[in-house]
Amino acid sequence: MAGRDDKKVLVAMDGSDHSVYAFDWYMDTVHKPDNEVIIVHCPDYSALTHSPVMSSDPSLVAQLMKKEEQQINIIIAKLKEKLTGSGIKGRILRLSGDAGHAIVKTALAEHVDVIVTGTRGQGKFRRTLLGSVSDYILHHSHVPVLICKKPHDGSEEKQ
Repeated sequence: MAGRDDKKVLVAMDGSDHSVYAFDWYMDTVHKPDNEVIIVHCPDYSALTHSPVMSSDPSLVAQLMKKEEQQINIIIAKLKEKLTGSGIKGRILRLSGDAGHAIVKTALAEHVDVIVTGTRGQGKFRRTLLGSVSDYILHHSHVPVLICKKPHDGSEEKQ
């Protein structure tokens, strides 16, 4: 893709401050007017699917799913505002499944030139136990990956 002025950029956003930082950093530092930006959001239902409630109370599960869907719609609306407010050409895709795999698969299908994602900066131990979406993307992507880590501002206490 060298030599092209226009690039197709996939920005993975989960609605967190870390993903918003990555988007803003990309826009302020790397973005060019001819670039097409595809913002992807892959909802995480793991809190619902790993809950003991899932098998015990179907009505509660339905309520939780409805509440989760409302939260997802709020995130998507904020992402649309971010995209239109930036005045860039692009679109938003809602993905499903495992986030890392879905993002890499979408990047391949969309023929993007680069993936931009944030990171929560989990420690090695926590990443080993829980996995990391940005780590998965970095190791499985067929295109360059830009991982933006939000600088520590000192207001968060270590746990």
